[in-house]
Amino acid sequence: MNDQANTAVSDRHPLAGQILSGADTVIQVLADEGVDTVFGYSGGAILPIYDAVFRFNDHHTSPDKKSAIQLVVPANEQGAAFMAAGYARASGKVGIVMVTSGPGATNTVTPVRDSMADSVPMVVITGQVPTAAIGTDAFQEAPVAAIMGAVAKHVFLVTDPEKLEETVRSAFELARTGRPGPVVVDIPKDVQNWSGAFEGRGTLPLHGYRRRLAKVEANHLSDEACERFFTMLSEAERPLIYAGGGVINANATKAMRRLANEYGIPVTTTLMALGASDTTHPLALHMLGMHGIASANYAVEDCDFLIAIGARFDDRVAGNPGQFAPRAKNIAHFDVDFAEIGKVKRVDWHHVGMLERDLIDLLDYGRRIGFAKVFETWHKEIAHLKKEYCLNYDRDSDLVQPYAVIEEINRHSKGEAIISTGVGQHQMWAAQYFDFRGPRLWLTSGSMGTMGFGLPAAIGAQFACPDRTVIDIDGDGSIRMNIGELETATTYDLPIKVIVLNNFGDGMVRQWQHLYFEGRMSGSDKSLHSKDFVKAAEADGFEFARRLDNIADLKKTIREFMEFDGPAFLEVIVDRDAGVYPMVGPGLSYDNMITGDWIRSRERPAHDTLDPSGMF
Repeated sequence: MNDQANTAVSDRHPLAGQILSGADTVIQVLADEGVDTVFGYSGGAILPIYDAVFRFNDHHTSPDKKSAIQLVVPANEQGAAFMAAGYARASGKVGIVMVTSGPGATNTVTPVRDSMADSVPMVVITGQVPTAAIGTDAFQEAPVAAIMGAVAKHVFLVTDPEKLEETVRSAFELARTGRPGPVVVDIPKDVQNWSGAFEGRGTLPLHGYRRRLAKVEANHLSDEACERFFTMLSEAERPLIYAGGGVINANATKAMRRLANEYGIPVTTTLMALGASDTTHPLALHMLGMHGIASANYAVEDCDFLIAIGARFDDRVAGNPGQFAPRAKNIAHFDVDFAEIGKVKRVDWHHVGMLERDLIDLLDYGRRIGFAKVFETWHKEIAHLKKEYCLNYDRDSDLVQPYAVIEEINRHSKGEAIISTGVGQHQMWAAQYFDFRGPRLWLTSGSMGTMGFGLPAAIGAQFACPDRTVIDIDGDGSIRMNIGELETATTYDLPIKVIVLNNFGDGMVRQWQHLYFEGRMSGSDKSLHSKDFVKAAEADGFEFARRLDNIADLKKTIREFMEFDGPAFLEVIVDRDAGVYPMVGPGLSYDNMITGDWIRSRERPAHDTLDPSGMF
């Protein structure tokens, strides 16, 4: 036998040729893809696959359980999908969801759209009624392909059982390559029960997708493009990197940091890119945008060369695209998606390719030509901006300030914990006041802004990173959306830290109602609601469940909360009038930024009492 034949035999899957059911085929492909955790809720149309998980684990569980596939059962399917998203965001792996047909599938629509908007790799396996019953309004039937087609990266309805194995394997390829996203595989029950030979290889002929992907992969940075980039950098005195979530999705954090450090270029990040730049670094400007740090927004206004990396100039960053980076003589844009180039903001230089590789190639070119330039004056300005326009609040208040709570937690977490959030004011306070030393430590619903994201995402992250401290910063409104998942945390004995900043209402909505609707608090006040969050946590098995409402107890309570060994829940009654500042109103440029009473602005010193509300 020749070497080629030997290789073919060694590459042959050990189960190749064996007769497997469709359900067993699905689970074997998951195992081949390295899946160790599946989040989902069972039901009639998915039972064959759930049974296959049980039988797979029965035959493959080693003493250390490394070969088993853990099945995590939440309170509902939306929770399952957000757990898978949290797992994917924290690990960089593909998150797996497995739910039944009809309502099981439709309950995952919001997380699927959420993951699509934030480019999160996920495979959602949904059961479906038997092939012959599709379209008859059978029990628990829903047109998953039609519904999900508008919100997922791709949807497969498997009607030919011979293509099931290739389809599931292709779903992983689609989810993780290019611009990552969620892929849905809808599998009728008869296809799950079908039996056929397992191939152990093969994918679908996705010719158009692979051609587009190959075009991006083949698009290397040319020396001419590098020369133009370094010409612009040589002409600049105030360059600034604007990093987006694509940096983290592409695992290009190290390359981006090397570029910044090599040439002394300050970095500001979007909400989704927190951690791409170490927020404790002297040249790190933390977050820009609608609720970005004032110094970051001012740096964007001052820069003369803006370098956008894996960012898309979205409306929360460039509310007024024409006035975004108004002094920039040149704008460069790196991305993986051709559709993003020039979509919102015209740029002077762009490259679409594989981000990590391209940044390394750019650095190599700079070293080859011996590029060197010192931006000492710009560095001094950055240091001044960070000192002069730093975050601040009323530190003498008798009420518990949410900013103080997060600052105290940050002293314990030291920028190393995974922080998950719901959506609202607490989300922005967490983004502003936490440090992030590395990527994949910040999990939040960015583009969709989905309330209820924080708790299940934290659970998923804890499964992905069992040795990390995972903290869910939530609001009283947001946590209500998926509060049933408190029980999931204790059921699996996950040591997550859940903190609810309770201001008795939908705080961000109230802030906007105060600003733009003459103070009419329509539907946003929950002060008459009788929810006892501590009792709810206790009922769901939290041994540490407390309420903090006295500022004198803040440090002691936070220390005990953070040091508790096991699931811990803390409700904090915070100042109801605490706002999120800075704030740039929708459609406005950064020179219209509101900094509130306690943060300095270029127009006035801090604690200007002309407007007692601090809103205008």
